[in-house]
Amino acid sequence: MQAQADPLSATLSALADPTRRAILARLAQGEATVNELAEPFEISLPAVSRHLKVLEQAGLISRGREAQWRPARLEAGPLKDLDHWLAAYRRFWEGSFDKMDAYLATLTKGDPNGRKN
Repeated sequence: MQAQADPLSATLSALADPTRRAILARLAQGEATVNELAEPFEISLPAVSRHLKVLEQAGLISRGREAQWRPARLEAGPLKDLDHWLAAYRRFWEGSFDKMDAYLATLTKGDPNGRKN
């Protein structure tokens, strides 16, 4: 696997896989072991461990150490960074919808049934 150029690329790459997104959704409820995370999937424990490694390298999870267990926990920092990046696009779409609403209002000016005047 090629090293990621920046943290945002690592986050997006890690989130590209639906299994990893499901693992993150589970970890949003609280920390869990590999066995607990593997339970809903029809994949091997080593495959789940590989997914966890990708998530850990992207900074999306951290792994603790309790005796022989290594519970995983969600690290929300990279998701917050992704949300900040997406905010500019969110503002674009919201502005586009506001313009469309204004245009539709001019087309249906004064008619509560939305018919053209």
